[in-house]
Amino acid sequence: MALKMKALLVMGLAIASLVSEASAISGTATFYTVYVPSACNGFQNDGVMIAAASDSLWDNGAACGRKYRVRCASGTNQGVANPCRGGAVTVKIVDRCPPPACRGTIDLSREAFSAIADPNEGKINIEFTQ
Repeated sequence: MALKMKALLVMGLAIASLVSEASAISGTATFYTVYVPSACNGFQNDGVMIAAASDSLWDNGAACGRKYRVRCASGTNQGVANPCRGGAVTVKIVDRCPPPACRGTIDLSREAFSAIADPNEGKINIEFTQ
């Protein structure tokens, strides 16, 4: 009985993982380096695994505090061959990335961007989930 339950649990986790990957949203990411003040929390220090949301995610400020798992999918051909480092990073939205300066779907902190891609690329194609 315990073996059957364990097998069902493993199968459930595998299916959940596949559903999560299948529901990932495509977009682009850039990075920024000045973290305070932020639109969500003013001068509060939110650490470095943070991001600013473009208007497509901002939702009139409702995006504040949302967490996104972001994975580098590919470069945008801005000079770095194979900029992706593998893996993913989870970031919390603490700011807004307003147009026209915003060049990506999510503007990651430099630390978050560097964890998944070579910052010399500047802009990458990503897949992300909330």
